[in-house]
Amino acid sequence: MKLIGKDVDKTGTGHVTLRPEDDEDMWHLYNLIQEADLVRAPAIRRVQSVSATGSTESHRIRLNLTLQVSNVEHSSSGAQSSATDQVASGGSASTSVPSTTAALHISGRVASENEHVRMGAFHTLDIEPNRNVRIEKIEGWDSIARARVEESCMPGRGAEVGAVVCGEGTAAFCLLSQHLTVITHRLSVPIPRKASAPGTSQHEKAMNKFYTMVYDAFVRHIPFANPSLRAIVFASPGWVREAVYSTMLNEAGRRNDKLLAKSLREKVIKVHVSSAHVHSLVEVLKSPEIVAQLKETKFAREGIILDRFFKMLGSDEMRAWYGPDHVCLAADRGAVGTLLISDELFRASDPKIRKRYVSLVESVQQKGAEVVIFSSMHESGQQLNQLTGVAAILTFPLDIEVVEAEEKEAAEAAEREMLEQDG
Repeated sequence: MKLIGKDVDKTGTGHVTLRPEDDEDMWHLYNLIQEADLVRAPAIRRVQSVSATGSTESHRIRLNLTLQVSNVEHSSSGAQSSATDQVASGGSASTSVPSTTAALHISGRVASENEHVRMGAFHTLDIEPNRNVRIEKIEGWDSIARARVEESCMPGRGAEVGAVVCGEGTAAFCLLSQHLTVITHRLSVPIPRKASAPGTSQHEKAMNKFYTMVYDAFVRHIPFANPSLRAIVFASPGWVREAVYSTMLNEAGRRNDKLLAKSLREKVIKVHVSSAHVHSLVEVLKSPEIVAQLKETKFAREGIILDRFFKMLGSDEMRAWYGPDHVCLAADRGAVGTLLISDELFRASDPKIRKRYVSLVESVQQKGAEVVIFSSMHESGQQLNQLTGVAAILTFPLDIEVVEAEEKEAAEAAEREMLEQDG
């Protein structure tokens, strides 16, 4: 993302102009733009004109429109590819995702004068890469939004891990960046059962065909030569990952592809997972090999901290709280050591809900606690969303029942005091 212009004062009033360049930038914009914001971006509009003879002509023009946002929709390749490919009997299936697939649609009413579009008309902006987007927040730019802008414009971003999650006849090719898990390709080949008779069986022929398809798909969909790609993970239950890796290494040697062979030797990490589905990436990111190599990356850190929370929940539940009400109570007592919060909560349509979570983050940070904002486009973020989207690892144990009783008693005492003052 490129920062084209920024005019935000100390109170948070002002606007920011950004230029998205890739799918991850579209995700950042989706998290930045809220309901009631003013967004200005290029649009294509059909305009009718009447000639001197009375005939009507219709043509499309490109213009800049400013909308007051009423709805924001984001779709990504990961969402489009989440369903399992259906495979016909005796055939194979292979689905790929184009390199730029994320789409961002912003709907609302026109909020500025325009000679071609009347004020108040409803319109939808389709945000395009490499086109400027100007965002002005009616409620002001809070600390979370400003941090998101700074993070999105940091240089050197991009996919840091390539992963092939495979099973016997299935494979999913993924790229993991700081905020996104993108499934770039899926393939599935029907594999017959092993024959009891010796010799080359239908099972072996089908597996050889599968290995060839994996090799070709890997070369097309994993940017193995990119210097920013720090690791390539082969993950599977059983023995498949070893067979895929050795076959690819042999095939790279046979085809004299020295760059691929070098990348396979230097970057590949083989990890055992419990299933051949993409959600097994959570297990991958917790494996010691990945932790050692990628401990500085955001998504690996998310997986490590979520794992710490679950372990704490199992061993000392008084130090692992989740749910907005309980976490706010712990924050009020200065007990939060690490706050885990999903970016989904900051996209709430109600400004009061968003402000509540922004205040929670700011109060916890002021007390010196660590705050980790999880991306809901990673598996770890989706797991956190199943726990209400907010959780905390406490620095000292607190009994929920005792805390709630104290809160109830304090509320009753305050109510009695008010009644006495009124009386």
